[in-house]
Amino acid sequence: MTSSSVTGLIHDPAASQRESVRKAIAQFQQRLQEAGLDFRDPPEEPTSCCGRGCHGCVWEGYEAALTWWYEEGGELLAGSSTSE
Repeated sequence: MTSSSVTGLIHDPAASQRESVRKAIAQFQQRLQEAGLDFRDPPEEPTSCCGRGCHGCVWEGYEAALTWWYEEGGELLAGSSTSE
């Protein structure tokens, strides 16, 4: 069963998980900062979604970009720990 939420005109099919995702992003950014690494900000959450389950939904793009952001940041962290 999929949870859905409509906040204004923004539909977020994973709204129930979004706060934990935001916390995980903040914790990851903290790890990068503590390691002294300058890394770009994560992708911004979508500000519009029609909620019709479109192929190529803005949330799908966001989640893909966030995955790449985590992968690149993780590689940066791994590289910094091996060079110490």
